[in-house]
Amino acid sequence: MSLPFPLLAVSAGSAALVTFLLYMVGVFVLAALSNRLMQSKSFLSEYFLGSRGLGVWAFALTFAATAASGGSFTGFPSKIYTHGWILALWIGSYMVVPLCGLGFMGKRINQVARISGAITVPDVIRDRFRSPAFAGLTVALIVFFISVNLIAQFKSGALILKTLLADVPQFTEPAAWFGQVTANWSFLAGVDPQYTLCLLTFGIAVVVYTTYGGFHAVVWTDVMQGVVMVCGVLLMVPLTLWAVGGLPNATAVVAQQTPPQRGTATLKLDPLTTDFEIAKGDWVHALRVDEDELNRTGRLKVVELEVYRILDSVFVAAGTPKTPPAEAGVELDPNSPDMLPGWWAKDVPVLKITSPDDKVRAFDGHLEQTDDGLFLAGFPERSPSGGEFVASAAVVSFVAAHDPVKPGSYVTGPGYKAGSDIGFLPLSLAISFFFMWAISGSGQPHYWVRLMAFKDAKTLRRSILMVACYYTLIYLPLVIIFVCARVLLPGMEAESDRIMPAMAVFLTQNAGVAWLAGLLVAAPFAAVMSTVDSVLLVISSALVRDVYQRNVNPDASEKRIKWMTYVVTLAVGFGAMLGALNPPRFLQDIIVYTGSGLASCFLAPMIYGLYWPRVNKAGAMAGMLAGFAAHLSMYVAGIWVNDSFFEAYKPYDLDPVLVGLFTSFVTVPVVSLLTPAPPVDLVRRYFCRKVEQGV
Repeated sequence: MSLPFPLLAVSAGSAALVTFLLYMVGVFVLAALSNRLMQSKSFLSEYFLGSRGLGVWAFALTFAATAASGGSFTGFPSKIYTHGWILALWIGSYMVVPLCGLGFMGKRINQVARISGAITVPDVIRDRFRSPAFAGLTVALIVFFISVNLIAQFKSGALILKTLLADVPQFTEPAAWFGQVTANWSFLAGVDPQYTLCLLTFGIAVVVYTTYGGFHAVVWTDVMQGVVMVCGVLLMVPLTLWAVGGLPNATAVVAQQTPPQRGTATLKLDPLTTDFEIAKGDWVHALRVDEDELNRTGRLKVVELEVYRILDSVFVAAGTPKTPPAEAGVELDPNSPDMLPGWWAKDVPVLKITSPDDKVRAFDGHLEQTDDGLFLAGFPERSPSGGEFVASAAVVSFVAAHDPVKPGSYVTGPGYKAGSDIGFLPLSLAISFFFMWAISGSGQPHYWVRLMAFKDAKTLRRSILMVACYYTLIYLPLVIIFVCARVLLPGMEAESDRIMPAMAVFLTQNAGVAWLAGLLVAAPFAAVMSTVDSVLLVISSALVRDVYQRNVNPDASEKRIKWMTYVVTLAVGFGAMLGALNPPRFLQDIIVYTGSGLASCFLAPMIYGLYWPRVNKAGAMAGMLAGFAAHLSMYVAGIWVNDSFFEAYKPYDLDPVLVGLFTSFVTVPVVSLLTPAPPVDLVRRYFCRKVEQGV
């Protein structure tokens, strides 16, 4: 099999990059057209809401594309690959999100926004409750949660771009030069220069087109990105099933797989005459052959084979003193060849491949299974999963961090989870995530901006069906694709957030249509861009419209507002880029935290504000703060209970989002009833008025 990533080594690979670049050109063309459209309309209404004129296709696809973030195409595939078929149940309720988000809240929030003339979500809350303080609290929480989400999205975009460009000389050579230039920059210490360069490229592109084009640029690119996403996923399904020999065969193989073990390996290196480095993601082995077979036939019959993937880079300078076996913690037979002088030992974190079939696949066709046994025909340079095989290093001992797991955990509930006795998705958590996706998905302020922008009720009704079908075409195929990825790309747990673009490149190379890789990689890239551009506008609108214009300088000219909007959007985008230089490890966990946190804060106050005339600002503010505190406390408790903020404490195995939502929904009515009723004229304005424009 050919190397998995040399996209410019052949003409087909060049075409893959050209395909991707054409997609990016399309994005900037749409931004330019959108900017021209803004010249003849009110800047604020057009830049942040598109003049409330979105039709069915634009509204449905921009809503769907915004929801299908980097988590959908990076974190979600990572979890499927890591935990198996149970992710179909984990994501199952997402197909009814449109019924909750659009059907329950869409028409009413659009009405309220039109009545008040609101342009942003804090605008809606400020006018509905007649409280600048409440709007300020809303801005603070939006900026907090969405900024964290934005960092995760930037990480995802950089990883996707890095995978597309891996081993391309026109990229790797400038990246190496960039690494040399920035080697002494302390804030980039330990950061992969390839990742940094991809982060800068992605960040500059998405920040510039969002800043320049505004809401219509975001909507139009979302439409294009929505089409790219669904086409990319649907193209990957037949390529995947062909590569694995059909879904029944893939499921049978996965049913026999055992999860890899994380642990610490002691590496033995040859005598060091030059600097030595092993990169994260490279492979090493421990191999024993049948000496009698070798002497008799000259063939390398494998008696014992262990395959490991490196989880952290290793660097040893030339001239480093050798480490005796005893100091390395290794007990060896005195007659062993490993006792020869001149070897060097190092303990490194590794992933040990435990499934026999995965070991064979990792060797990329250099192992042959016959009736006489398993035979080695040389060592590969690379694995299909990426990473080089290091011939000058071998493993002499391994200490596992957890016990081995029996076959079958990838195809049965509750699914495999390393170090957990209850698995990935026990029944209580399955129920929690049903509410997490279906209900808390309705509590995202950057979705509400879309609900404020559609044209009429007919648009909303048709969009509900379109978005539900769209999600079905995205998420169920993703489960199939990345369960099959366990068969095709072993050992990707070492960098599982990269599984989507790695799978796209592998499938197209395997099928002999490498030019298609550009389109398939554009699908997850589009998902990230569609979310980043949307949340950038939410943050900039909150700061410019709700902080500056409505509180600091109400008489600010449109020209001043326009330039402040550009500056703030650029500043927020580049700030998120800096935060992503040393990104958090677990991308999907960040997506879940921010999504559930926003819902815990915003959903109850907004629903009561839309549908209950008696709710007042004291009750709504108390509910928002109570939901925030309850949700955050579960994650803070996770630091003590699970040694990780993102491994939240889950009472009775219930997700923190249920705790936050319950607290918020109870607090709002209790505090509202204990405090004075809202002014009569305020209630009449929103509950005793005919709706305009047929919405």
